[in-house]
Amino acid sequence: MSIIFIFLFVAACFLAYSNGANDNFKGVATLFGSGTTNYKNAINWATATTFAGSVTALFLAKELVKNFSGKGLVPDELILSPNFAISIALGAAITVYLATRIGMPISTTHSLVGALFGAGVMAVGSDFNFIKLGKTFLMPLIVSPLIAAVLSLIAYLIFRYFRALMGISKNDTIYIPKAEVSNTNHMRMVSTTPMNVEIENQHIETYSGQVLGITTQKILDTLHYISAGVVSFARGLNDTPKIVGLLLIINTLDIRWGLITVAIVMAAGGLLNSKKVGVTMSQKITPMNSGQGFTANMITGLLVTTASIHGLPVSTTHVSVGSIFGIGTVTKKSDLKMVSKIILSWVLTLPIAALTSAFFFKLFQMFL
Repeated sequence: MSIIFIFLFVAACFLAYSNGANDNFKGVATLFGSGTTNYKNAINWATATTFAGSVTALFLAKELVKNFSGKGLVPDELILSPNFAISIALGAAITVYLATRIGMPISTTHSLVGALFGAGVMAVGSDFNFIKLGKTFLMPLIVSPLIAAVLSLIAYLIFRYFRALMGISKNDTIYIPKAEVSNTNHMRMVSTTPMNVEIENQHIETYSGQVLGITTQKILDTLHYISAGVVSFARGLNDTPKIVGLLLIINTLDIRWGLITVAIVMAAGGLLNSKKVGVTMSQKITPMNSGQGFTANMITGLLVTTASIHGLPVSTTHVSVGSIFGIGTVTKKSDLKMVSKIILSWVLTLPIAALTSAFFFKLFQMFL
């Protein structure tokens, strides 16, 4: 394998690491934000389920691998150029990594679309397939967070109605960081977080009552864990093929080994560098309890899994934030200032990734 192909492999791994750092915690953000578990347990659960989704992508997400190789957007001969693939990988990776450093949850999918656009236009100009860019890539990215917000809002209102009908009430517990609270009818075990982050005392809502002899809170916590795992699984299923698509031109690398490598590096990024984005997603959009967190995760998991199977490149970030915001809209506790900052970061993602990838493509043209 020549140096240029090794460089492409390293660039793809950098993108996978940045993706894991920015995205891995998003599926379990509601677990940590609602006080259901601590940061360490949440990120471990995210890592395991995301890896499972990445491996499953071997069988279910071949369409996404093809889409993110650039096929149909640019001439086929350009797709076989390692310079083109490296430019896309670096443009997207640098954009995602910078956002991770400042704690902004942006979309790797959006970054890749921007990078595809920047390098593609720099390479072929008006021959770039703008129609497919809008139809296959941009439309799902724009519509998905709106759909997620509306569906989570509706689902939560339905669940809240049936909760009231069943006579299940909510209790209010003060969550005190760095201390463990005993598990009683009104107070639940809240594990300390190993993160070096200041968290103000906050109120955590729990549920009283029983269903079929099992406490309501235990049922919700179990469902919450499962839903968080589904979101993380769906994210691994949706994101891994997008990165592997860049490696298709390395004919000596079996796609199965490409998927496994990307999955491992993605997991490392989440374990080592997801703290800031995790806090933003968990605590700065809206406070929530376990029932609300379960609802948001359920909608996110359903939308992302469905999109992955049908080859639609939606963003787990956009869908997850949209779902959480939908809950906050019902409870009227959303931090609109923080949501505005996140949306601004989304708006800037595509042009930054496009300019970065275009710069690298031009640089490689000049010197390689």
